[in-house]
Amino acid sequence: MKTVPTSLQYSNTHEWVRQEDDIFTIGITDYAQTMLGDLVYVELPEPESHIERGEECALIESTKAAADVYSPIAGEVVEINESLLNIPHLVNEDPYGKGWLFRIRPFENEPMDLLTPEQYVTQLTAEAH
Repeated sequence: MKTVPTSLQYSNTHEWVRQEDDIFTIGITDYAQTMLGDLVYVELPEPESHIERGEECALIESTKAAADVYSPIAGEVVEINESLLNIPHLVNEDPYGKGWLFRIRPFENEPMDLLTPEQYVTQLTAEAH
């Protein structure tokens, strides 16, 4: 298993979250992209759309499966990674960098129910058995 970046937080559905001031960048973890295989299509949420925590907000398709992406945070989408629309395999190549999916500004007083890197590694270990 590849290392899990300690600077991020995680959801139990394999999304990662990076906070930069009041904006949160969201992507899928290395584990998720590895399980999906080579990505061929990414559908992202509309900019300025409002999404709820746990809501299906993006779709990722690989040569062997399709998977929904669930927003780990409720808020307004402020930016999408338009590069992925033409080059979806960026998620495979750099899931924690160039392969980010979208950025969101959380609603005020939005509770953050995210996993620490240690908790996420524990979940991955449990899933492997």
